[in-house]
Formats: sequence, C-alpha cells, structure tokens
Amino acid sequence: MPDPSVPPTPPVPLAALLAREDLALRQIAGPSEPAAVIHWAHTSEMADPYPYLLGGELLLTAGVHIPEAADSGTYFDDYVSRIVAAGGAALGFGVAPVHDTVPRALVAACEAYGLPLLEVPPRTTFSAVARAVWQLMAQARHTELRRVTEAQQSLAAAASRPDPVPSVLRQLAQRVGGRAVLFGPDGTEVAVAGRASGGLEAREVREALAALTRIVRPAATAPSAGPAPTGPVGATAPGNTRTPLAATPAPASPTAPTSATDTVADVHLAAYSLGAGHGFVLGVAAPQRDPGDHTIASVAAVLLSLLTGEHQSGSGAARSSALVRLLLGAPAQDVAPLLGGERWVVVHARPDTLAAPDAVGASALGAALGSPLVDVAREVVRVLLPADREPAPQPGWTLGVSAVAGPREWAVADTQAARALARARATRAGLVRYRARPALADLVPETDAEAHARALLACLEGSPALPETLRTWLSLHGSWDRTAVALDVHRNTVRQRIAKCAALLELDLDDPDVRMELWFALRRS
Repeated sequence: MPDPSVPPTPPVPLAALLAREDLALRQIAGPSEPAAVIHWAHTSEMADPYPYLLGGELLLTAGVHIPEAADSGTYFDDYVSRIVAAGGAALGFGVAPVHDTVPRALVAACEAYGLPLLEVPPRTTFSAVARAVWQLMAQARHTELRRVTEAQQSLAAAASRPDPVPSVLRQLAQRVGGRAVLFGPDGTEVAVAGRASGGLEAREVREALAALTRIVRPAATAPSAGPAPTGPVGATAPGNTRTPLAATPAPASPTAPTSATDTVADVHLAAYSLGAGHGFVLGVAAPQRDPGDHTIASVAAVLLSLLTGEHQSGSGAARSSALVRLLLGAPAQDVAPLLGGERWVVVHARPDTLAAPDAVGASALGAALGSPLVDVAREVVRVLLPADREPAPQPGWTLGVSAVAGPREWAVADTQAARALARARATRAGLVRYRARPALADLVPETDAEAHARALLACLEGSPALPETLRTWLSLHGSWDRTAVALDVHRNTVRQRIAKCAALLELDLDDPDVRMELWFALRRS
C-alpha cells in the first residue's frame, strides 16, 4: 500500500535542484547519490524538528536555533541525528544574516550521519528554493502524464492488431524497459516479450516472478503443482536481499487487477491478476521502477483481461460470425442468438470530463456493464446489453438506458437511449432510464396519430434541428438552460429555434393545450 505521508506528485532528484543555476545551491557534505530525491521543502528553526517532519523533506534553516556554545558539545550531532531519524532527505543551511558560514561542526555531523548538506547563498531565499522544488515536481508530473498517455494510446493500438496479446506484451515491455509475461491458469508462460539479458533472465528472478503470480491468482484457478509461498509476505531465504513484497487489493471492478510487487536481485517485479476471472496473470520484470510504470502496466492488464476473457469464452468468434451474417444480409433477429439473447437494452454513455471517450475507456465501461458489444461514436459510447444484466451507474460516466427491446426494435431503442442520455445530462443524473408506459394518446389508432403528427409538424420538416429542439424543450418543461445542456448548444440558440418553431407552427407555445398536442405529435414523429 502507498505511504499516505508521501504526496501524489513525483519526487524531485536532488541533483536536479542542485543544477538550477538561479539558486546557486552547493552540496558541501553528505553522499552525492544520483538516486537521492526530495518530496517537498520545509522551513524550520526548531532545535528539534523531528515532530514536525513526515519524511523526504529538504529542511531549510538559517541556524537561528543554534546556541552560542554549540560547537563545543553534541548539539549538531543530536540535531542531525533527529532529522535522519525523521526521514529527512537533505538539509539546506542559509548563509546570512545569522551565520556568515556554515558551522564546521554541522558539516562534520552531516558527513557522519550521511545527510546531504546544501549551502544556500545569501541571494537565494528559502521561498525561491521551495518554489523551485514545486516547479520541478510539476515538470516531472507533466512528463509522467505525457508518458502514460502515449503508452495508453500505443497499447490500445496494439490491442487492435491481428495478434493482440503478443502485441500488447511487446508494447508493455518496450514502455517499461523490461520483460512482460502472460501466465496461464496453470502457471505456465503463455507468451513472453521483452529483452532477455542480464538479471531479467536469472533463474532466481523468474522463480520469484512465478511465485508472485501465485499470490494474485484467484484460489479457484491456482495450479496444484508448485505450492505457493507459505511464509510471511516478502519472506526470503537467508543471505538473499529482498525488499518487502506489497500486495494491493483491487477495486470493486470487473477489470481492475489485484497487484503485487517485489524486488529480487535489483530487478523490480510486479504481477497483475487479470479481471476476466479465468486465472490469467500478467507478470512484469524491469531493472528500474519509474513513475507511471504501475499505471501503464494496469492499462495493459485491463486490455489483456478483455482479450483473455474473450479467448476463454469464445465470444469473439460468435461476434465475428454475427457481423459476417449481418454484412451478408441476415436480419438482426436471426443474428441476436449468437450475441447472447433475444431481449436487449441499449446504453448511451458520455464521460463526465470534457475529453472524448477512447477505446480503452469504452472497453472498460463495457466490461463494467457486462457486455463486449461496444461502439465509440464521437462523444458517445454505445453499449448493447442483454436485458438480464441490469445497468448500474458508473463513476465518471453519465448513462441513458433504453427500454427492453428485441432485435427488430434495436434502432428504436438506440433513439430511446439517446434521449435518456440527453435527459440525464440536463438533470445531472448519473443514469436515466427511458420509460415506455401506456398513455391516453395510445387510445388513438396508430395510423390516425401518425397522420395527425405529419400534418401538424410538416412545416418543420425542412430543418431536423427544430423538431429535436422542440421535443427536448418540451420534455424539460420549457427550461432554456437544461435544453441547452442536453443539446450541447448555447441557450440563445435554443431560444431562436423555439421562436422559429412558434412562427412556423403559428401557435402559442406558452399554451399548455398546445404543448400537449405538440408532445403527442412529436412522440409519433
């Protein structure tokens, strides 16, 4: 589990801070390790800062707290030892106005305790140092997000290739600079990608990775051959240097993998249980663990969950057969049994963010709803879902759900889902269902109702946007703002369209009887 005291931003290499010419910092004591990092900067003039540190800080001080007789006693040893005990990453000492130079006893103490000591020149304020730390953090975060985004796109493209599983593994191995292995339900290596050199191919590393997969594999599918480790998590044989293994429980999502990590012989290992429930596990071995690696591997695990689930169930072949039959002219009702049933609902979904949905997010949504039949259409994701799978609200998405329909009514259900989604967005609801129920208008014969609707709305036929705007406006009780949200247009555009409808129809749209008659007609159009 991640340490809650560590911020969610990437750490800053101490060397990057020292390289800032505008700060002119100089390291005068302590180890010069390239791997040294700081998580934040903190200023304190306390003689004992231990209670106020979380760990990973660059502690800045001007030495106000130093007594006059500090050089002759153990003051500096006690001070530095407490910083080290609290997990401080480095100490920055500001020269002037209190001290003209860094005390030699402080330099000696930092050298003895292995704490990097930085000299802060008089022209550099502590605020400037703190600002530089946050700037470097922001740059690192931007770099990490760009790297993750590029990796996500390349993994999604790999999943669409004719050989999706090997392609995803190759892309993952390239992105993390190591090896990616797909383990089958029996623990054997189904597919491997990545470089096979150095410690990544060591027997010890391969055995440790295989053991890691047994920890995350569901118990019902775990192979009987080769018992899983029975000692404490992260236990190791004498003389073998290991870091503690961390196991992370998965979120309650069908595609969210359970993960575990370990380090063996300076090789970082990770295992992800694929969410399809068939016992497949993704293993990753890399010489280093960079920020964003876990996110990239998690995206690959989601894709492999979908791919291995499809392979295991054979649903991919059924969908391919259904597509071929539709292309060759078979009616939808004849193809529906291949897809899983006779009764369906259509779900329209739109992400709550401004970004357009992508293939990975759409596939994950389909898996969460329980259907692989997903279509990404510009700003909306459409999912064809068997009626026995009740759609539930999904975090980060707004959903519109049609009434239950057979294959002959799929086009109607698609329209219903679109209208339900528009209403969900206008009312800021997470999920809205289209409700078809008997009404007074149903007492009128269908042919008569349709003829009346065509005659009444004939003047609007030249502009498809007008009847759609009128229908949405009436369904939202004449609300300009909510209609604008539902149609993705400006409220003034809604006002102009409604005014034009009133002029063409030559009707008073404020009259409730007129509204009722128009609603009756629009339902039949």
